[in-house]
Amino acid sequence: MAEKLEFIQNKTPITFIDLFAGAGGISEGFLQSYTENRYFDFILASDINSNCELTHKVRYNCQLGLSTEFITEDIMSDSFLPHLLEKIGNKEIDVVTGGPSCQSFSLGGRRKLYDKRDNLFLHYLKVIRKLRPKYFVMENVAGILTKDKGKFKEAVMNEIRSIIDDKEVPRLLGFLEKTPMKSDFVHSCIIAKIKMELADDTNDEVYRNDFIQLIEAQYKSLTKQLAYQTSRSDRNVNTIRHGLNLLRRSKERESIINAIIQEKTEAYIDNDYFVKPMNKFIEFLDDDYIINNIRGAFGRIEDFEDYQEDVSELVDMIGLFPLSLDECFTTIKEYAENDIAEELYELTRDIRLYQIESPIVVNSSDYGVPQNRERVLFIGCRKDQPLIDNIPATIDKKDKVTVYEAIADLDFIGNGEERTEYERVKVDNRYLPQIKYRNADSSIGSEKCHTLYSDWSRIGRLGFRFDMDSAPFYVKNLDDLRSGKVMEGCHLYNHQTSLQNDDVKTRLEIIVKHGEYNDACKNELREQNVMSNKRNYTVLNPLGQSPTVVTMPDDFIHYSACRAMTVREMARLQSFDDSFVFQGKRTTGGDMRKKDIPQYTLVGNAVPPLMAKAIGDIILKNIR
Repeated sequence: MAEKLEFIQNKTPITFIDLFAGAGGISEGFLQSYTENRYFDFILASDINSNCELTHKVRYNCQLGLSTEFITEDIMSDSFLPHLLEKIGNKEIDVVTGGPSCQSFSLGGRRKLYDKRDNLFLHYLKVIRKLRPKYFVMENVAGILTKDKGKFKEAVMNEIRSIIDDKEVPRLLGFLEKTPMKSDFVHSCIIAKIKMELADDTNDEVYRNDFIQLIEAQYKSLTKQLAYQTSRSDRNVNTIRHGLNLLRRSKERESIINAIIQEKTEAYIDNDYFVKPMNKFIEFLDDDYIINNIRGAFGRIEDFEDYQEDVSELVDMIGLFPLSLDECFTTIKEYAENDIAEELYELTRDIRLYQIESPIVVNSSDYGVPQNRERVLFIGCRKDQPLIDNIPATIDKKDKVTVYEAIADLDFIGNGEERTEYERVKVDNRYLPQIKYRNADSSIGSEKCHTLYSDWSRIGRLGFRFDMDSAPFYVKNLDDLRSGKVMEGCHLYNHQTSLQNDDVKTRLEIIVKHGEYNDACKNELREQNVMSNKRNYTVLNPLGQSPTVVTMPDDFIHYSACRAMTVREMARLQSFDDSFVFQGKRTTGGDMRKKDIPQYTLVGNAVPPLMAKAIGDIILKNIR
């Protein structure tokens, strides 16, 4: 057991699980977080990729001696939640963290329609509904705030607010029963829709069918006003009738949609002639598309002109079908006979299990990370817990960690080399004022502190809590881990450069000379006949912070060495310390990166541990 008894004595463990864990950036940061009387107890992590599992097992089971479980499974799988509950057992989970994959709405590249990853947050919240933790943290890219002109963000907020306190359900249903509506039909529909939203997976089909039956019965009474031939064979009449059948079969439609999206993912369908027709077919199966067609069909039936009020009411009730529970409350207020605004406000406030004012935008450089990485946090606070609506910066602007502080001591590696031992690097006098003595969290140290960011990276940031069961080591895959076929005995891992030919070296030297990949730089590259098809290169600024660390090794160029960055240098920019070894393949070409998740991808997709620590600190200070 590597955990120090003197650390955990007289402290209460706060349990957490980490979904979409990737390399383990959130896990690493939460393990660094503690207060005088609380610390985080790491129960379980999950991700779809086996290299994530390998990296976790080496770090948390082998090195730190924790009994943390890992599930390697797609969260969208029907078996995921049962497996999760089986692994957790009877443990109560206080905090759930996770960052559902976000490439489809990243501002860094082309956005994709109907990407599998857009729906991952729904499956994440499905876990929240089941575990009902005191806090949950959902981390994502800033692009989520502007996707679909803000509609995606609102969809996330509505789903969070629709997680309800079961104890308040009788009160809600009682309120609805006694609230007079503009018609009995509307009253029945609203109650049926609310019950549909409150239903779990075992009875949701029953309540969905109840709702559709009410709609169909009202529609049938309307069609009695039509001529017999029209009611049986008119295309618009049949569009409405068949559209209601499609709505009823929402589970079947969802299954088809998921299968098509999965096929797009597996076949790498993107930026080709297959995308548009596949997206069109998915769109055809969507609730909104079906309801819009139903609405249009109503408008084209001339015989309904004398029944516009009834038609309008029916169309409005059909429009309830895709709404979240929280969105339904607006309709309740609109159709209530009396002014119920104040009572409904109190009821909705009490029935929501989680408080959340708005997403929190954070930048990792404010928390001691030498990187400008902007992220969005949805922090759900269970209503018996204090609201968290801000993650205060832990570093003053003038004291932010620079690129030079983070990686200058690693600049002893050449072209096509791998180094496994530290070497002395001469300090560049131009950057001497940038070097600051810091605490483990990168805050400025006291007069007695003589530790640099690079020193903390070398000695590690978890020494206060763990005596390592194992020294750091590297392993290629899970089979090698089981058989003990590992690389060990080194002091430095993941510090390797690719072998670059003369043209590539010349290209990078020219880009570094210009300082950026601008027109003047491109002109010289063309003159020297070393131009690349690559869209962008970024020369790191030693006096500032790096841009968002990405998954491509050659996107960044070292500020003085005129080469791509090593995995270890990228990890330093993310605030992983050197004892954290990234396992598996170093890099993988082309589309294989989507499946293999090599070391560069593990690093680039991770949440910076020091930013995660700041989030963990706020939760530990507030949690009851």
